[in-house]
Amino acid sequence: MNRNIMLALLGGIAAGLLVGYFLFSGDSKDGAGPIVAASTTPLMPVPSLGGTMPGAMPGAMPGAGALPSAEVQARIARVEAAVLADPKNHDAWVALGNDYFDSRQFQKAVSAYGKALALKPDDPNVLTDQGVMYRDLGQFEQALANFQKANKLQPTHLQSLLNIGVVYATDLHKPDEAAKAWNKVIATAPTSEQAAQARQMLSQLKRP
Repeated sequence: MNRNIMLALLGGIAAGLLVGYFLFSGDSKDGAGPIVAASTTPLMPVPSLGGTMPGAMPGAMPGAGALPSAEVQARIARVEAAVLADPKNHDAWVALGNDYFDSRQFQKAVSAYGKALALKPDDPNVLTDQGVMYRDLGQFEQALANFQKANKLQPTHLQSLLNIGVVYATDLHKPDEAAKAWNKVIATAPTSEQAAQARQMLSQLKRP
């Protein structure tokens, strides 16, 4: 499943998503076979800029903290065994981070992605995934730093650029900086889904 897709529009308002690079269980490998790096990006849903539900952390996915299914737990156990057997297996660490991401185990995902980045530090996709998890932990400055580094490494990396705008708009309350990031998305890839999303969020940003 491609993690670059938009999740939804709620009531005509861009629900948007803080996007990373590997998605939920759709990217996970089932059964036997080698653990390989995902080739597409995770999504972190972002809230409507019009507000969030009372008590909810902005951008948090519903069900955070719920126990993963037995199938997911079994898959996580297999990948955990793989990294124990081969701690230098970059792809296995990424796969483990993805499974923790999908099951909303934020801190474990940050740690697993950190292991992957220690082996391959200049991967904008993993940096973006880890940034999504930092934001879910409420570590907005660190999330922003991850997205900025990812976009510096790859200026056409639309997911990280879109996420920069989300953090500025919803977490750091810097709408001018958010507008800069989203306008850059549009300028970089005007016909992309991310550009369409950026236009919608820009329009919402301008509302009173």
